[in-house]
Amino acid sequence: MKRYLAGSLIAICMACSPQSEGLKESHFNGYAQGTTFHISFLYDGEEPKNLEATLDSLFQAVDLSMSTYRKNSLISKLNRGDSVMADIHLKRVHQKSIEVHSLSEGFFDPTVGKLVNYFGFGPKAKRNSNLKAIDSLMNYVGLEKLNFNGNYWQLKAGFILDYNAIAQGYTVDLISDYLETLGIRNYMVEVGGEVRCLGQNIENQAWRIGVDKPVEEIDAQDRFQFILGMDSLALATSGNYRKFWVDSLSGERYAHTINPNTGVPARNRLLSASVLASTAMEADAFATAFMSMGLKKSIYFVEQNKAALEVYFIYGAEEGQWQIYQSPGFQSRILN
Repeated sequence: MKRYLAGSLIAICMACSPQSEGLKESHFNGYAQGTTFHISFLYDGEEPKNLEATLDSLFQAVDLSMSTYRKNSLISKLNRGDSVMADIHLKRVHQKSIEVHSLSEGFFDPTVGKLVNYFGFGPKAKRNSNLKAIDSLMNYVGLEKLNFNGNYWQLKAGFILDYNAIAQGYTVDLISDYLETLGIRNYMVEVGGEVRCLGQNIENQAWRIGVDKPVEEIDAQDRFQFILGMDSLALATSGNYRKFWVDSLSGERYAHTINPNTGVPARNRLLSASVLASTAMEADAFATAFMSMGLKKSIYFVEQNKAALEVYFIYGAEEGQWQIYQSPGFQSRILN
């Protein structure tokens, strides 16, 4: 899944003093999919058995389906030209990708895999800055060019799929849905900065989720741009201020978000996009799409109500100052 150069952009503001009568709290923290995860939930009676093993199996299932960093994953086999039997995870993520691709007018597109690799953000971290090759690479970009029928899938020659901009959101949803099958109605699931919450924390309050300021280095004393109170929502934040490289000869900065419509890393004033949606998969995908769209198109998209989203955009202004745009629904959930 995603590899983060300096940690995720979202942090969990944990509760301190238990107050929920009759409920106990459990935490699972660890490392998976190239990043960290934090899971908290409330339960009564006995704690669910074998949960740690089940969580590990869910992470493994998504990796074996969509990790471009695993040679034996389904997506790696597809990208090598093999025919594979698509599993339920691949089908769900691909279907959501088609929906977001259509709604975003192509600004979200998992067929950018060839470009991701070309600019050094994929498993093969060879960095290229020669833009003359982009026209030929763009022949292999465009989700609308693919048509998978039935259970057995095979990519058109030359195409490379990369679902890293949606797969961790899907993982969050997969774990959240599993917790709900256990009857858990108060939880927070966070993987690599994508988070989904339901119910309340142990203090009978909305889950508190902090999003970092758009800076390369974290100031532990003043790190948060805002803190949200969340219930029955998912949040994803995408930004280019920590995941980039600079060409040593030209000084050109190449950000990790590739614009599928131009074939080059996104260049616009948008520093970060935080998105609230009903699922982490949707929030994850649209946060990436907005970073490609840029500020004006993203605001227009949100205000036209093309999707049920609430957003918080941070963008650069003159003299290095930040400005923000936030939708009313997002603003109403900010605690401080």
